[in-house]
Amino acid sequence: METLVSERKSSAPPPKKLYQIIASNSSPVEGQYTEARSLMKHKESSFRKDLQWILVNTYVPSLIQNGPQCGLVALWMAAHLQQNKLDLDMKTLVQTAMNKEYTAQGEMFSALNMTLLAEEACGCKAELLSGGLDGINRESIIRHLWRGQPVLIPYDEDFNHEPCQRSGHRAHWAVISGVLVGLEQGSVSKEHIHPDPTLPWLHLTTSSSSPCPAGDPALREAYVLAKQGKSLRYQLWSLDCVIKSNEQLKSIDPQRVNDGTRYVVPEGGVEAGLAGQAVLLHTQTQQHG
Repeated sequence: METLVSERKSSAPPPKKLYQIIASNSSPVEGQYTEARSLMKHKESSFRKDLQWILVNTYVPSLIQNGPQCGLVALWMAAHLQQNKLDLDMKTLVQTAMNKEYTAQGEMFSALNMTLLAEEACGCKAELLSGGLDGINRESIIRHLWRGQPVLIPYDEDFNHEPCQRSGHRAHWAVISGVLVGLEQGSVSKEHIHPDPTLPWLHLTTSSSSPCPAGDPALREAYVLAKQGKSLRYQLWSLDCVIKSNEQLKSIDPQRVNDGTRYVVPEGGVEAGLAGQAVLLHTQTQQHG
């Protein structure tokens, strides 16, 4: 059973948000590693030079959300990694979610519903991680990204779109398509990696079958490459910061509760619907039935 916040109808189109104005005057940077290299060069002093850094990323396209559609936009971006290319437009995705009663305005306050929607609308296998994203689930996320597969993750969004901790009042969705790991020097054989041509301290994998260091005790740090619906750009986030932001999603913003707009909120609220949960999309595995 799902609870709904009271509804207020409005006929006038809302004014453009600042992020929409900014996006309309820019364009995304395409390529598996192009934007990632730029981000890492800009933050080069943040990375420990005593570690061996390895990057894996599978580029996803950008899309700016219109209204509270962050989860659906993240799913749309991730769906483009489908082995069998989808002709899936946002209008159809939003309508499907509404028809299934997963959403009222485009919002997605349930990771379980996101998992079901991914299978129904995109036709790929989707796997719900729950019970917290540390430990084994953290390893699962890294392994999934290492294989070139996307992860959908809810978190609290700060004003710069990065993860923060606001008790769920700024709950938002992102798609993660890449991972940057820092390991003890020499822990990965040189036959599985090669130096990046522009950043000599950075390494790329030689093939998709290169061993994943997710459970390796030599793994010291992990960052993820993420996109979300309020920017055309990739961002590089500490995986630990994302996990901490995710685990403290507790309640819907009181202003939303009182703004008269209808939202679909699962029984148990935001905490039951989003906290400690993420969705792994197996875009190379079709879902039948």
